[in-house]
Amino acid sequence: MAVLQQGQGLIGIALILTLAWALSEDRAARPSWRWIFGALFVQIALALAVTRVPFIWTLVGYANNAVAAVEKATLVGSSYMFGYTGGAPIPFVLKPGVEQPVIVAFQILPLIIVFSALSALLWHWGILRAAVRGLSWALRKTLGVSGVVGLGGGATMFLGVVESPLVLRAWFERMSRSELFMIMVLIMATISGAILVLYATTLSKTVPNAVGHMIVASLISLPAAVLIARLMVPGDGSISAEDADADLKYESSMDAVIKGTMEGIQLVLAVIAIIIVVFALVNLTDQLLALLPQMDAQPLTLKRIFGWLFAPLMWSIGIPWDQAPAAGALMGTKTILNEYVAYLDLAALPAGTFDARSKLIITYALCGVANLASVGLLVSTIATLAPTRRAEVSAFGMKSWIAGNMASAMTGAVIGLVTLA
Repeated sequence: MAVLQQGQGLIGIALILTLAWALSEDRAARPSWRWIFGALFVQIALALAVTRVPFIWTLVGYANNAVAAVEKATLVGSSYMFGYTGGAPIPFVLKPGVEQPVIVAFQILPLIIVFSALSALLWHWGILRAAVRGLSWALRKTLGVSGVVGLGGGATMFLGVVESPLVLRAWFERMSRSELFMIMVLIMATISGAILVLYATTLSKTVPNAVGHMIVASLISLPAAVLIARLMVPGDGSISAEDADADLKYESSMDAVIKGTMEGIQLVLAVIAIIIVVFALVNLTDQLLALLPQMDAQPLTLKRIFGWLFAPLMWSIGIPWDQAPAAGALMGTKTILNEYVAYLDLAALPAGTFDARSKLIITYALCGVANLASVGLLVSTIATLAPTRRAEVSAFGMKSWIAGNMASAMTGAVIGLVTLA
């Protein structure tokens, strides 16, 4: 039974690839079977290497220590600015059994500002640029992508939906149609460093070593995104410049810190606004659904509907059927609304809702920014950088959303294959 459950994810992978091919612009131009199986091998080999080789997993685990240090430093600043609401000791006595509350806006979201400033500084110093070049080289050598796609894939690991296109601003007018779509899918299927820290902090008590798992999730999602994008919009799309260079510069270290801080503030405000609106819209929808007849003696809710719709998908990527509805509700929340809301819901679920393996698969499957808000943000950003391709980018918007979610789901299936049931 355990062996069957472990191999269950193969069903999901086959379904996802079949769907990607069915949605292709040119089914006859699909990549060779050798390349398809090679891309799958890269994903599985990467998952095995990172999760099963103790030395590599230890290196990834150091990221938890780094994030803990950043979190501790951020609390110093937030507690000074916001007092006990920002993490400082509470100046009054709490009721017995009541713990000090965690106020997301004042204690967790400031991490985005600090990490954004640190990322800009490390980029200016060349450390992040070297990491991006390394990832770009690995993608070119293993999957045969062009230099500009490799650069885009490397950038998505560290930069957000808006910042990643800025790295490629000099190339958007010249890249091929397939490259443009592939870069959009790469952005949709991964999460940036600042957001990674936010999500991992949210899940720290639910998923051990959450930072490490999210780094691995984004790494595995890179070849998944390339594979699905190439199935949906075929073409080698090679351009002349294989060693494309990043078009993102700061004048000085102080300029990097200031601009990174300003970008972080904008992101924090966007997160706050999105969370408020999403929770309000969900509640309004649930109020409307409550007017309908009950099912199984319970009122209809958006989460229940998401659970029914996405349960088969979650089962196919390795979740046991009795846990699939709850997992489907989370995947529906991530896909339609926002992945952070889905992670908040995951962290708030009662203990025992998922077994350890299912929880890991869900964590990986949710790890991507492919939601409806991101579609608008990504399309508007690239269209602003490349006005002549506005119509093309707009046409790719919803398609990249579908492809990004399929890539994230495939990542969950792959981690399920290498994780013992």
